[in-house]
Amino acid sequence: MPTSTARAARLPKKEVERYRKLLEAKKSTLSAELAKTRIAEEETTEELTQDIADKAVSSYTREFLYSLTDVERNTLIQIDQALGRIEEGTFGFCMNCGNAITEKRLDAVPWSPHDVECQELAEKGLLEN
Repeated sequence: MPTSTARAARLPKKEVERYRKLLEAKKSTLSAELAKTRIAEEETTEELTQDIADKAVSSYTREFLYSLTDVERNTLIQIDQALGRIEEGTFGFCMNCGNAITEKRLDAVPWSPHDVECQELAEKGLLEN
């Protein structure tokens, strides 16, 4: 992992604050979406369906909403972890190899814990936790 001096040189305080604001905004948006999804789940569950086709659609809708909830929840966890890395001074560096994460990647996915190479390994199941 790079030294504190290298981290300071890598991401200026102004940039770190910009990423913090991006992360906090995304967290706020996802939290609101998660609340809406929970309400929609409750409404779908409470619907009184009459026939088999309606029940199938309702079941599919519930499963779809649950999957959205999982994705949102996982992203919120990753955002909280990224905010923690900002506090620790390790934000912007791959949690696996310690290399700097490119600004292009941070702009696209500021909560990413890995650089592109390690993310590809993680997606293939080749990265140890």
